Amino acid sequence: MIHKHLKPFPKNFLWGSATAAYQIEGAYNEDGKGISVWDEYVRAENRTYKNTNGDVAVDHYHRYKEDVALMAEMGLKAYRFSIAWTRIFPEGRGEVNEKGLEFYDNLINELIKYNIEPIVTIYHWDAPQKLMDLYGAWESREIIEDFNNYCVTLFKKFGDRVKYWVTLNEQNVFIGHGYRGAMHPPGVSDLKRMYEANHIANLANAKAICSFKQYVPDGKVGPSFAYTPAYPFSCKPEDILAYENAEEYNSHWWLEVYCNGEYPKAIWNYLEEKGLTPTIEEGDFELLKQGKPDFLGMNYYRSETYEMNPLDGVGAGKVNTSGKKGTTEESGVPGLYKTKKNPNLKATNWDWEIDPEGLRISLRRLTNRYGLPVLITENGLGEFDKLTEDKQIFDDYRIDYLRSHIEACQEAITDGVELIGYCTWSFTDLLSWLNGYQKRYGFVYVNRDEESEKDLARIPKKSFYWYRDVIQSNGEKL
Repeated sequence: MIHKHLKPFPKNFLWGSATAAYQIEGAYNEDGKGISVWDEYVRAENRTYKNTNGDVAVDHYHRYKEDVALMAEMGLKAYRFSIAWTRIFPEGRGEVNEKGLEFYDNLINELIKYNIEPIVTIYHWDAPQKLMDLYGAWESREIIEDFNNYCVTLFKKFGDRVKYWVTLNEQNVFIGHGYRGAMHPPGVSDLKRMYEANHIANLANAKAICSFKQYVPDGKVGPSFAYTPAYPFSCKPEDILAYENAEEYNSHWWLEVYCNGEYPKAIWNYLEEKGLTPTIEEGDFELLKQGKPDFLGMNYYRSETYEMNPLDGVGAGKVNTSGKKGTTEESGVPGLYKTKKNPNLKATNWDWEIDPEGLRISLRRLTNRYGLPVLITENGLGEFDKLTEDKQIFDDYRIDYLRSHIEACQEAITDGVELIGYCTWSFTDLLSWLNGYQKRYGFVYVNRDEESEKDLARIPKKSFYWYRDVIQSNGEKL
């Protein structure tokens, strides 16, 4: 659709930004915090870029007031952050750590003081290591009750002030990278374990949503999904089928469960033939159907293009974690699809295609299929930012990226999408899980690198002031 006139952004639109606890907080063993799977995972050599870790990160734990003051200067309407499970329950269960509750209580109150809507992500990949040691974390149904108890603790403590909640962040990523790609904890390649763990995470998500309705009846809750819309490489029927396979296998395997409590039939049949379907117990699907979200959180960075892949075709390929452009290899699932570089799109230094139109396509696809409001919980550009001698950062490339994606949001709203808000990734620079500190996403430069924490000074970039104008004009001044 080409519109003559675009609808304005809603008056209550949540212009926001986002971060995650492990990537910004630091203070990994202070004030009673327990050890998470990521605190443990990074101790082995060569698992992350230059063996970086989140022990200090960007020290948000000690500098949260400084960071929130910068958010207020920008005029941010919403801030999405995650709570570290091990700050609240150091061992994942048992006694509550009051110091952990106190930190997030103070952070939430500081945000509200500046009229910034807090959006809480309950789980952003940092499961307690004690639960991994005890029963394999997401591989045991025991985690359903432990996770629910953690969630209810948060709902009771913060539900009077926090009205937007994200249950699980990018389940498709932490399960896929953890159990198929061996790039995240627990770092294994075992598809049977992956699909079992994924089903348990689905059940935990549904149970948490059911509890939320009881404890925060005036709030909104939903999972946040990393959606990468699939495109066919050509109009050949076999490529169209490959794109359909990719869309079902990589996206709707999760989304159908979140929204309808069911697994897609074609992929279920495919996995059943291979003996990979998860164990289903009595009551599972009833719980999944009860746990319908109020909205879909969507993390969007790129689209992906696919073509037919024969049974003896391409498997997993090398992923670019260095920022050396062009080092990503084709990858696929034999018999389903393989990836192809889209010749119509430019890409970042990490080989992520830049596709604002794909964001509009994504919003329409999810709206048409699931009929739920959408909150963009992440969208942003990771790049090499340069600090000048006079301490300025001219990140016009980030402004161009965000501008084009915000324009796509407005076009989607005009198409009929109910869009709650738009949270960029990220507010400050932070630790990129596998890519260290060189891959910068923030509006605020943090003066540190892989070798040294330096002074951790916060320096607003050019994009900081640009986004401030966008917010003040409610999207009219781009």
